[in-house]
Amino acid sequence: MDQVEVFKALSNKTRLMILQWLKEPELHFPPQDRDIKEVGVCVGQIQCKAQLTQSTISEYLSILHRSGLIESTRIGQWTYYKRNEAACLELKQLIETSI
Repeated sequence: MDQVEVFKALSNKTRLMILQWLKEPELHFPPQDRDIKEVGVCVGQIQCKAQLTQSTISEYLSILHRSGLIESTRIGQWTYYKRNEAACLELKQLIETSI
């Protein structure tokens, strides 16, 4: 885990909100065709909830993905995102022990 990249990713309110929404996606997003726990949330749903442009959401998701905090799954033309729980746990442990 690149600590600097992770903290840069967390330095934006909307990116933090996306991580919070993805923690319990069934509470924050409507049902979709795919299992939300298995593949994640469609990027279109995230965009609708955030009420930002597609290009802005794509950039935010890319930053979170590069930091390792979220994972993506591509199915056909759609991309789904979910939290990388292992990376979130690693971040939690880092904060508890080092910061």
